[in-house]
Amino acid sequence: MADVKIFDDSHKISDKRGNGKLRREVWVDGATGRVTRYNLAYINHNLYAGDNGRVVGYDNAHDGHHRHYFGVVEPVEFVSFENIEERFEQDWIAMKDSK
Repeated sequence: MADVKIFDDSHKISDKRGNGKLRREVWVDGATGRVTRYNLAYINHNLYAGDNGRVVGYDNAHDGHHRHYFGVVEPVEFVSFENIEERFEQDWIAMKDSK
């Protein structure tokens, strides 16, 4: 059975709260419900113009599980999708709070 996209969300962040956009895309195996693909990103062209404005993000679109951070791509150990979501949230909150 084919992968099914279960989330395709984009949330605009107000200028007061840091500007930019949070993007979340998640696909699951149609038979098992297990996450097969994901893309989590904080996009803000004012902070970083490269990588289509992706300041920080996690995905497994190519070459395995990895993290984008201001244009630097590094592999990450995949424990679970929930763990990846937590790591993304921690990165995003730390970045938001540092402004």
